[in-house]
Amino acid sequence: DLETSEVSIQASLTGHLVMSTLHTNSAVGAVTRLVDMGIEPFLLATSLVGVLSQRLVRVLCPECKVVHVADASEREFLGPDADAVIYQPNGCDACAHTGYKGRTGIYELVVVDDGLRQLIHDQASEQMMVDHVRGNAPTIQEDGRRKVLAGDTTIQEILRVTLED
Repeated sequence: DLETSEVSIQASLTGHLVMSTLHTNSAVGAVTRLVDMGIEPFLLATSLVGVLSQRLVRVLCPECKVVHVADASEREFLGPDADAVIYQPNGCDACAHTGYKGRTGIYELVVVDDGLRQLIHDQASEQMMVDHVRGNAPTIQEDGRRKVLAGDTTIQEILRVTLED
């Protein structure tokens, strides 16, 4: 809420490290959300250090995962690693025949640099902020792609948790 956000901003401005949770679709979306809640952009630009976005994805069961040949759309998702070995769930007693066992996080960290600080201050569009940070940090979907290439999860899992509603 606005009151909690304002108290957090004031604490940050007086030298305190403040960590909080906020439900948004992306790391940059948190900036837009705070401004929409009523936080003055100049205060946000001064106080914000970084934003971490996270999603949980199911981990393939190491006992029964099987090699999967990527189709055309999956190869597109994999990009330069289109020929990499990827896996799909199978199901066994170890995973209660689900093909998955446990969860892991995929992440997107946006560190607020001077350029982003200026964009926040100037009330730039969310897309302008996204364009600015893209060269500096991998997206949450790119982190998910790394987990697919490591054999930890599937492309379908990454898309399930990262595609916006």
